[in-house]
Amino acid sequence: MRTRIVLGVLAAAFVLGAPVKAADTPDPAKSREFAARQNVCGVCHGNNGVPKSANIPIIWGQQENYLSKQLHDFRTGERSFEIMEWMTKTLEENEQAPTAASLAKNKWPAKAQNVAAQQAPRGIAVCQSCHATNFMGAVQAEGMATPRLAGQNYDYLVEAMRRFADGQRTNNADMVQIMKGISPADRETMARYLSAL
Repeated sequence: MRTRIVLGVLAAAFVLGAPVKAADTPDPAKSREFAARQNVCGVCHGNNGVPKSANIPIIWGQQENYLSKQLHDFRTGERSFEIMEWMTKTLEENEQAPTAASLAKNKWPAKAQNVAAQQAPRGIAVCQSCHATNFMGAVQAEGMATPRLAGQNYDYLVEAMRRFADGQRTNNADMVQIMKGISPADRETMARYLSAL
């Protein structure tokens, strides 16, 4: 009898708890305000996944876990870029995960042109150890994902590498150390190779 009561209480708690959890996850299809905030991303990152400028990263089809971390880091100031700091603060905290999921499920934009295959540059293997052999990004042992680098905008890649090397971007301590050990010329060659994939 006691077991039945406990199981009944647990079942009721589960049934009553489920809608509350679902209600906490906003749906842009049901919230015009949330949808409008998400649409602002397209102003810079492109409504079709192609950014308006080459120094803006492609985020359509990017690793969801990675996008979530970046939204969090911009919001908390762990990563600094004025527009993104403002933008992430316009999102409610519970809107960040659905935003990352929505962006990640989109298809990575196709290249505008085919680029002739290049020889892998010196030092590129260090990128493969975390970003996967095909540079598509991967979930690491600790659960965090590394971003896709293959086909990312050259201007964005080379600037991100420089910012890590110069200590201006510090939201990944491993990247700071790795990029400090690579010369500017080698970083440029690596960025050009990765962007052409």
